[in-house]
Amino acid sequence: MHIQDIFQAHPTTFSFEFFPPKTDKASDELFTHIAKLQALQPSFVSVTYGAGGSTRERTHDLIIRIQSETNLTAVSHLTCVCHSREELQGILNRYATSGIENILALGGDPPRTMADYDRAHDAFQYADGLVSFIKQWTPSNDGRGFGIGVAGFPEGHPGTPNRLKEMDYLKRKVDSGADYICTQLFFSNNDFYDFRERCEFAGIHVPIIAGIMPITRDSSITRMAELALGARFPARLLKSIDRCGDDPESVDRVGVHWATEQCRDLLDNSVRGIHFYTLNRSDATRRIYENLGVKDSQALRTR
Repeated sequence: MHIQDIFQAHPTTFSFEFFPPKTDKASDELFTHIAKLQALQPSFVSVTYGAGGSTRERTHDLIIRIQSETNLTAVSHLTCVCHSREELQGILNRYATSGIENILALGGDPPRTMADYDRAHDAFQYADGLVSFIKQWTPSNDGRGFGIGVAGFPEGHPGTPNRLKEMDYLKRKVDSGADYICTQLFFSNNDFYDFRERCEFAGIHVPIIAGIMPITRDSSITRMAELALGARFPARLLKSIDRCGDDPESVDRVGVHWATEQCRDLLDNSVRGIHFYTLNRSDATRRIYENLGVKDSQALRTR
């Protein structure tokens, strides 16, 4: 289903994100979790994208498998990094032929194994150019082209300290043809509400969906900090996790509770959508749904 139809049909969307497994065995395990999450009737699911060759192919294979073997709407990530126009044309042709209608267009970063990669070889340096390029394609019968999402950063883009310029760059992506914004993960809803207001002030009026990732282990915090995602961890959350000591089950309960309260508050404040970063697991997301008092996202949408 085209993303424009999804937003038109559902006042609040609920979606899940996966990353491509590195082995065939891990791929089969992931599909077990996807089957469990499918019962929650998400609005769509997305698959992350790496610039490296093998990771890139696994993204293609996973997104097409989801499209062909499930009833889920699949959204594929696509980055500017390590791509010529010819390569991008080939990828979009493959998706169009496979029935993929939606793309999340990202600037991207070179793989760690390509630290000296020269971005001058890329067809596009920034996501707005990629959005314009994708917008030229018309894979659907109605001539609308691909549905396109772009990234937003409630806590600020790590590479753009100037928050005013950051909004200019975001508006440029939207004006190039983006249909919606999906935010990076955050742990304080006030950051999201401020970001939403700044978008409105900047003249950005496409749907903005909030990225949520429950902390299920203590090491997740360290990992996110190492990846320089820019995530800020509220002191109350850090204190709660610290009280768990070395008990991983307690950390998991605290993380799921925090994410549940984030979602409840977002829903009470008319969020347009919630996007769960699942880390290829289903348990935490399903428990958040249970904590919210519903069995599936369709029930959430109709409340």
